[in-house]
Amino acid sequence: MSRAGLNLKYLRKFRGWTQEEFAHKLNIKRSLIGAYEEERADPRLDVLETVAEMFKLTLDELLLQDLSVNNQAPQSFLAKRRQQKMMSADRNLIHFVPVKAAAGYLTSYADSEFIDELNTFTLPMLSGGNYRAFEIIGDSMLPTPSGSIIVGEKVESMDDVKNHQAYIVVSRNEGIVYKRIVKNNRSRARITLESDNPAYQPYQVNSEDVVELWQAQVVIGKVAQQQRWDVNSLASLVNNLQGQVSSLKKKMN
Repeated sequence: MSRAGLNLKYLRKFRGWTQEEFAHKLNIKRSLIGAYEEERADPRLDVLETVAEMFKLTLDELLLQDLSVNNQAPQSFLAKRRQQKMMSADRNLIHFVPVKAAAGYLTSYADSEFIDELNTFTLPMLSGGNYRAFEIIGDSMLPTPSGSIIVGEKVESMDDVKNHQAYIVVSRNEGIVYKRIVKNNRSRARITLESDNPAYQPYQVNSEDVVELWQAQVVIGKVAQQQRWDVNSLASLVNNLQGQVSSLKKKMN
């Protein structure tokens, strides 16, 4: 016995659609959805094919399986889709290290329990890598402002570091810093860390003190508040400029 009509009803409610919305998506009349769900008519093959494609089902699953019994059938298509989604999300989770957790991170960066307690998020443009996010404080990397979040991809070896690229550098003596790395061609024992802000001088650290490297991939920051000019302020500025011009003309004459 075909379960197509009941499955259509279940899938529609699962997505939270009205019969009118579902009919629109299938390009059929709303009355047909009602007839299918009440089993007063059998869904046409082209309708079934559209639904199967929409929900990533086979026709056999749509026609023969009871898609609503998740508890009794944990391997039903919905359970499998949830499981696959959770597995995918776990692979793409980005753990976030705020400034307040920086001290703990320096001693527990290799502790999986500590890492699991950090807040996480995902970014759709990043996948297939090992990423971590760090909050940075200070103006040494301006124009990247203080309070920005740097999402970095794990670099396993100093040999993989690219000169003059930006990295989150985790070291025993310097802590967590966001800098550009310049490798010493003569000696691999030390690297130079440079700031984007020219007010800060480069400095060197021992390579053996570096415990983690994360190459910057994404910078997340708050939208800067745009300065707005007050009309009265503009008028005052114009008047002052006019007065200065008049004063200069008198002096020249």
